[in-house]
Amino acid sequence: MTRLFNDPAAFTEDAMVGFCDLYPHYVRAVPGGVVRSAPGRSGKVAVVVGGGSGHYPAFCGVVGPGFCDGAVVGNIFTSPSAQLAHDVAKAADRGGGVLFSFGNYAGDTMNFGAAQERLRAEGIDCRTVVVTDDVASAPKGEESKRRGIAGDFVVFKLASAAAEEGASLDEVERVARAANDRTRTLGIAFDGCRMPGQDHKLFTVPAGKMGLGLGIHGEPGVSDVDMPSAAEVADALVDGVLAEAPEGAGRRVGVVLNGLGATKHEELFVVWARVAERLRAAGLVAVEPEVGELVTSLDMAGISLTLVWLDEQLECYWCASADTPAYRKRPRPIEAVPHAIEDSPAEAAAEHPPAAPRSAACGGTIASVLAEVRQAIVAAEDELGRIDAVAADGDHGRGMVKGATAAVEAAAAASAAGAGAESVLAAAGDAWAAKAGGTSGVLWGTGLRAFAACLGNDREPSGSDIAAGVAAFADAVQRTGGAQVGDKTMVDAIVPFAEAFDGTWRAAARVARQAAVDTAALAPKVGRARPLAERSIGTPDAGAISFALITETIARVLED
Repeated sequence: MTRLFNDPAAFTEDAMVGFCDLYPHYVRAVPGGVVRSAPGRSGKVAVVVGGGSGHYPAFCGVVGPGFCDGAVVGNIFTSPSAQLAHDVAKAADRGGGVLFSFGNYAGDTMNFGAAQERLRAEGIDCRTVVVTDDVASAPKGEESKRRGIAGDFVVFKLASAAAEEGASLDEVERVARAANDRTRTLGIAFDGCRMPGQDHKLFTVPAGKMGLGLGIHGEPGVSDVDMPSAAEVADALVDGVLAEAPEGAGRRVGVVLNGLGATKHEELFVVWARVAERLRAAGLVAVEPEVGELVTSLDMAGISLTLVWLDEQLECYWCASADTPAYRKRPRPIEAVPHAIEDSPAEAAAEHPPAAPRSAACGGTIASVLAEVRQAIVAAEDELGRIDAVAADGDHGRGMVKGATAAVEAAAAASAAGAGAESVLAAAGDAWAAKAGGTSGVLWGTGLRAFAACLGNDREPSGSDIAAGVAAFADAVQRTGGAQVGDKTMVDAIVPFAEAFDGTWRAAARVARQAAVDTAALAPKVGRARPLAERSIGTPDAGAISFALITETIARVLED
């Protein structure tokens, strides 16, 4: 949104040309905005929405059957003129009157108000419902002063569904006002947005902070607070919105978890898991919740939560079908029933073969060593990711943390159940492979299981058992991955380590570290880094470095 433009002054017009060319079966361009390509039936109420651009899908993206009849499109974050609002409404009118709806901003109120007066003077009945959902913009008792943000989507949807059903203008207006009265939103910004052609953001959020109570026109939050976890962000949103629940509200709510433009869907899903949990704990039923980008603010990094408390009629309108360029809804024949995710067989409680006491004691040592290994990997996560990102995808540190964490949990559970050394290490390997994913996940999982097979459960592992395990680990990793020494992979550290291992971890770990450092001079011949081989030269392989770190940690725990 901020990098791709021709003339910044014509950004909105250029965007609308592309939009209308893409969706001619939904919309046609008219002076000031768009209306439906296939108009509603004669006598239908026309719901016309709008405001400044920069908020897609709002406003033009929700024009179509089941939703709005027209959208007035102003310049970025700027109210469209009264002339433009008048022209779009005239084009959308089907003889049943016009309902204007938009967020509560001074320019929009004045311009749409002037357009309404002109329409009435021309014999077209016109009403206006202004959206005031933003709980952060004015206190209780002053709701009429609040801004309209993501609640725009809710009010537009419910009013449009009523109009689509054939309701009169009086009734559509009543539904829109009821929807607005029952809708509450709270937003959070993590970073500001840039206008096309500008080299600075409209606002910034201090590092480690988030702006609570953002607007959608580049306005910062009303206060900066410490940036917490995703779950705590969800808690702040839920607490803020529930504190403003309308009087006499019921238990069924429509929900919108909205991204402001630069928040990834996966991030929204993480937050939604906690929001859903909190809503259920509050005794609320989320009816067909919407999670995604519905009212944005160019490339703002932010998120907002909207609730609309539904009665029977509003729920029918909330669930009604719609078909627009940016939003589609189909009737759902049955309501999905939340259910717990069943454990996979690998996660189910495992039965371990009987273990000799000394083997079980060794299993406890393995679990303790793995716990130290995990701590070392967590401490090195960012650096491992940085190294990996030079020529690959930068996920090595995160994958290693996930694998090691799963291995520690599995090993601890097996040890607590009295499992022997083989079973404890095999459980750790299986969990590492299952949870880490990627190349390193399967290699570490395969290698640890091969190591485990040399230890047995019927005895205390001997020095020769451990040496055999080291050799088996190296062989399994090479056989599974297919890499050779010199390919710039973890094998470049594993093979020298295995060849140097004589029962003493520290000396072999020094060999592994030097071998890992020496990979900086190599160009990768396999894996994701191969296409950017030249870029990789001068930086060691992340897998080799993490392997060396693990051997050093084991040496410290066992030999200090």
